[in-house]
Amino acid sequence: MPDIEYAFLADAADARPGHKFAVLGGGVSRLGGGGFPLRHPHLAIVVGLLVTITELGTEHDLRFVLLTPDGSELATASATVLANGPRDGGDSVLTFSLDLWNLAFPVPGDYSLRILVDGNERKRLPLIVEERAAKSGAPDADASVLADGPTPPFPPPTGQA
Repeated sequence: MPDIEYAFLADAADARPGHKFAVLGGGVSRLGGGGFPLRHPHLAIVVGLLVTITELGTEHDLRFVLLTPDGSELATASATVLANGPRDGGDSVLTFSLDLWNLAFPVPGDYSLRILVDGNERKRLPLIVEERAAKSGAPDADASVLADGPTPPFPPPTGQA
């Protein structure tokens, strides 16, 4: 049975079969916002599936389950992958990513993303979702980022370009 060589959450990822992958904001383990339910626009799951030579040419069922702090399912996804790679006698790592759009976290707490391969849990990714208070006298920081875009760490240029 294939194993998970690596798996992590990121802000965004581009993973194409047989190529290197690119990640923005990898290693997400904590989210926060001003109120609940907390809507998060996008997360990506990046997975490296380790297959042996005997598993090449075989389909494998993958299932992803995001659990709430009380253990109920918040979101699920499933796919079937056909393991391909060089038949040189070595193991192969099949890298892919899965996009999660517009997740709504009902309460703060410890969430868990479970990755199952062929019906067996192979990896757990913790995700802490917390309530963050807005700075006094200032609007919610997350709301301003969504409305106006991020504020650069330097003043914008003036004049003509």
